[in-house]
Amino acid sequence: MTTSKTLAPRRWDIFCAVIDNFGDIGICWRLARQLAAEHSVQVTLWVDDLNSFQKICAEINPAKTLQQVAAVQIRHWLSDINWTTEPVAEVVIEALACTIPLAYQQQMALQQQKPLWLNLEYLSAEDWVEGCHALPSPQPHLALDKYFFFPGFTGATGGLLQEADLQRQAAHFIADSGAQLAFWQALGIVDSAAYKQKISLFAYDHPQLASLLECWQNAAAPILCVVPEGILANQLGKLYPLLSAANNPARDVTVGQLRLKILPFIAQAEYDKLLWACDINFVRGEDSIIRAHWAAKPFIWQIYRQAELAHLDKLNAFMQRYCAQMPAEVAEALQQFWLAWNTDTSLGLSWQKCSAFLAQIADYNQQWRATLTANGDLASNLVHFVEKKFIMRRNFS
Repeated sequence: MTTSKTLAPRRWDIFCAVIDNFGDIGICWRLARQLAAEHSVQVTLWVDDLNSFQKICAEINPAKTLQQVAAVQIRHWLSDINWTTEPVAEVVIEALACTIPLAYQQQMALQQQKPLWLNLEYLSAEDWVEGCHALPSPQPHLALDKYFFFPGFTGATGGLLQEADLQRQAAHFIADSGAQLAFWQALGIVDSAAYKQKISLFAYDHPQLASLLECWQNAAAPILCVVPEGILANQLGKLYPLLSAANNPARDVTVGQLRLKILPFIAQAEYDKLLWACDINFVRGEDSIIRAHWAAKPFIWQIYRQAELAHLDKLNAFMQRYCAQMPAEVAEALQQFWLAWNTDTSLGLSWQKCSAFLAQIADYNQQWRATLTANGDLASNLVHFVEKKFIMRRNFS
């Protein structure tokens, strides 16, 4: 992957409504930084929840309505903004099912040179995504088109977010035992070399979590499991009272062969290192699953649950695509555990079957990462799409 000097318009607005605490802002923040750093785009990121933003970027000041971090202008998206006095960007991204203010849309329609309006959709492996990617959607109330842009796992989609230097950074970190030791020590884990397996567990709660923890407690060798603070950490605090902050400020407990450690939220770059440093990564939602692909370690994805198990359609579509070249017995074991992890099923037996193939899964994920990389990265694909649209406009004007 290489950076490029874009021929596309320089001024971009990205609108982000923080719905699920960190996934939405995580993706928008990575995209904004990459557009600014690798494509020389002047990005304004409109965010409606700066407190959540600060959790993953300590430089954010929630009290400031206007600030600049990493060459990106950050604006607090407030309900009382007078959009008639705000300049309209040349490219406008409506990210992840948010709706930009009607007054801003009306200002877009009034411009002599209409901005390019993109609806950045959620990640999906379902077949219909390829047919809808990059299609225009004429707006009935305004003389504007809105284009759908879908992240995805094939060359017929927008690809996945990945910085140009990410894989080189990962390889350097994984090869540097000293850097890994220092990383673990900074997290309060001074004996990281003592653990046969290191597991990152970033997930929503699960009613059968105890059945998985029992497997780890009875493992043949010591296991370290680190859990970012949040919903699952709260559930663990009920299962293990010593993990609650009131009883144990370090939030660190060992039961049998399993050591559990609750981590405070860390910056995105440090979270990437956590994925690189662990042997198995449990991830949830969208931002962390993308980073798990690039880490190329065995990963377990927990999709945001929907009523009547509607989320399983999305899960099955991904598993079918992801496991297409995987040996049949490995794919079967992996899919059984993924289904259990995304429903209310007991986890013990399916984990034992799945964990027997972790070495094969790790090897396979190197191949899978190469396949995804060949599709290009989302930021570059966005820039190329915008360039083509503006070139077409100039040619037909």
